[in-house]
Amino acid sequence: MSYSGYDAGGAPNAGGAWRNDGGVPPHAFDPDIEPELFRGVLTRRVFAFLIDLVVLSVPVVLGYIFIAVFGLLTLGLGWMLFWLAWPASVLWAIVYYGASLGGPRSATLGMRVMDLELRTWYGAPGYFVLGAMHAVLFWVSVSFLSPLVVLVGLFNSRRRLLHDFVLGTVIINSAARSPWRSDSGVRFPSQPAR
Repeated sequence: MSYSGYDAGGAPNAGGAWRNDGGVPPHAFDPDIEPELFRGVLTRRVFAFLIDLVVLSVPVVLGYIFIAVFGLLTLGLGWMLFWLAWPASVLWAIVYYGASLGGPRSATLGMRVMDLELRTWYGAPGYFVLGAMHAVLFWVSVSFLSPLVVLVGLFNSRRRLLHDFVLGTVIINSAARSPWRSDSGVRFPSQPAR
């Protein structure tokens, strides 16, 4: 039980009564009611990851080529920039994931191609810090637990991976959500159409 001055709808609770629901709102996306939101998500996530890997790799490879050519032109002095290439690559990946997952579509380029979007467990879109942490925790979990960490998604109905559980996020099919979209952006089923 928890004491809350607000009821389940967020309105002030007259008298501040005790509630038995723990004070936590329900998940915004229920796989039993809307299975189409989670159908094929794991497979699409793999292909989205591969597309994003290419998007991330192209500027990094071009940067390494530039440093190599610059080193030749400066008789080896430019090669001292190679020590900056790795930190710049990590920073580029964090900014890419943070900006794209925190953008208006809550999806990276690969996720857009595969019709996926990131949402919080309560249905809100992503934001920069959440997107950046999503990438960092994914890479950390894969580094320590090997790619077998992806198997976690096979054993839950929302197809969430380990880092999704930690951050409270869920990846859904954006094409299956399109009836909820309005011309001004995303609306939730409980909100009236404009």
